[in-house]
Amino acid sequence: MRTFRLLRRRRALLNCAPIGGDHLVDRSMRAAISREDGSEEFVNQQNFDRAVADVVRLVPIPPESAEWFSEKDAIQARKWTWKKIIFNPAVLAISLAVLVIAGVFVFNLVGRLNDFPGSATARKLLTVAGSTRSVMLDPVNSEAGTLSDLFFMKHGLEHYDVPDEFADFRTIGCRVFDDEESRRIAQIWVSEKQMQFFLFPAERDTKTGAVLQFPGWRYVHQEGWVGAVSEHDGVCFMAAVRGRENDLKPYLSESKPSGSN
Repeated sequence: MRTFRLLRRRRALLNCAPIGGDHLVDRSMRAAISREDGSEEFVNQQNFDRAVADVVRLVPIPPESAEWFSEKDAIQARKWTWKKIIFNPAVLAISLAVLVIAGVFVFNLVGRLNDFPGSATARKLLTVAGSTRSVMLDPVNSEAGTLSDLFFMKHGLEHYDVPDEFADFRTIGCRVFDDEESRRIAQIWVSEKQMQFFLFPAERDTKTGAVLQFPGWRYVHQEGWVGAVSEHDGVCFMAAVRGRENDLKPYLSESKPSGSN
């Protein structure tokens, strides 16, 4: 049944095939002509069509009807200029989509160029800082630099030291908790600008286990918070505050951060 339909469709195409086989656009028409080209029936049809066309060309057109076929009134095919192509709605939509994708890619690329070992953890802790309330911490009223002894004696955390730049700040509270990767995180809340400190293990090489060190201070940003991170003795320290880098720079040492994220 399907073969019969195909043959009938091919015959219908051949019956209306153009006299000349040049510049055929329709693929089905080209296929039908190529299969029947040279056959006696198709050749006879083509000869008949050419003879009819020659007769039609000899028929004179009445003057009153000639103006209907004036070349100046004929509909000319519109040529696509570069301006029309550029302002075509489909082209504009595709161009806009490509620009958005490229912008997102460049933004993510630039944002990761200055990543450093531990930057992912630092961003997560900035989110923790934004959701933490002071009542969640154990009340402690002392200088931040003295809490390293508390972390070592109570929790067995070595080298959880607050850098000299922030050691004299008065604390409101502190706590130690485990993150989703079971790393021990120390959190300190100080009265200075409602600033929070975080101490957490530095990233290590997965093969050798060596600490992945980085020099100076590095900045991270997350949900309106900014953190300044440094590494010492395998432990990262981060000072976090809601605001911008300029809110932390006055507290940092003269050594400039080697990158900004």
